[in-house]
Amino acid sequence: MPQFDKKLFIPGPVEVAPEILAAMATPMVGHRMKEYAEMHARVKVGLKKLMFTEQRVLLSTSSAFGIMEGAIRNLVGKRCANFCNGAFSDKWHDVTLRCGKEADAFKAEWGQPITAELVDKALATGKYDAITLIHNETSTGVMSPLPEICEVLRRYPDVVSIIDTVSSMSAVKIPLDELGIDCCIFGVQKAFALPPGLAVFTASEKALARAAAVPNRGYYFDFLEFAVNDDKDNTPSTPCISQIAALDVQLQRFFAEGLENRWARHAHMAEFVRSWAKESGYGLFPEERFCSQTLTCASNVRGTDLAALKKMLGDRGYAFDDGYGKIKGKTFRIAHMGDMQLKDLKEFTAVITECLGIIG
Repeated sequence: MPQFDKKLFIPGPVEVAPEILAAMATPMVGHRMKEYAEMHARVKVGLKKLMFTEQRVLLSTSSAFGIMEGAIRNLVGKRCANFCNGAFSDKWHDVTLRCGKEADAFKAEWGQPITAELVDKALATGKYDAITLIHNETSTGVMSPLPEICEVLRRYPDVVSIIDTVSSMSAVKIPLDELGIDCCIFGVQKAFALPPGLAVFTASEKALARAAAVPNRGYYFDFLEFAVNDDKDNTPSTPCISQIAALDVQLQRFFAEGLENRWARHAHMAEFVRSWAKESGYGLFPEERFCSQTLTCASNVRGTDLAALKKMLGDRGYAFDDGYGKIKGKTFRIAHMGDMQLKDLKEFTAVITECLGIIG
């Protein structure tokens, strides 16, 4: 059996609590049995409470990118506006084109947010019937102002919104129905602190109507197939039952902590890491008002050998991220999400400070 002995402070997957791993070891049940349907229904109720929505909440055995591709295939009829401000939002544009859809990329500089003004300018052309947007771009540590963007979207009722909240959902309040989001997508390996392999998404009535009018949706990610099975508290294909059992337990833990307390904990952890980074002689890659609440992307203005730091931390039992894509080595990222506590971050940053004293 492989031994993984590093404590994870990377942007995902994140540390998984023993209670969650134990939940995944519960005896198996058939996915067409009533016991599964009861669990599925219970999970949906919890997710709707968490997401402040009455829309359909659907479970997919895939990475979040599976559903991202599915959303493109289901919801883009005419042309899509892809809003890009980092590596993962750039990938959304690539995925859209690979699905054979007409699309344009509207780009902000890495480290900058997508603004309501940029969205309004694009949609005012009348060319687009769908948009993709990443709320929290993990490659750069930027959280774009979602409420302001959604206010603009209300002026374009024919545009279907596809919003990636992969690394923000559950860490900050995202009231879907109030915001008017048509399709919200996330995976469970980040702020939900579960092992990867399960994706969650919503589909508004507008989204389902769009899907019904779009041909060649495929089968595995056909939103209408998901909706038919949702009426039976089930999924079109065999689901990852152990993952959903873990999600059932994790949602109970969320509500035991209290959502307000959960959001506050994430805010406090983010503030601590940002303060540590600045006090240690590093900068913040985004403007502070647009910094993510779930990971900090720090600028390596000290010129630290981040590869050496990563190795040294690995030797001490910690997983550290030394930047992503074109800003690798110029930045580093520290996650502060999921079941992580402030004491974990104090421990980790103390070890980083010790290592910096060695490598300079």
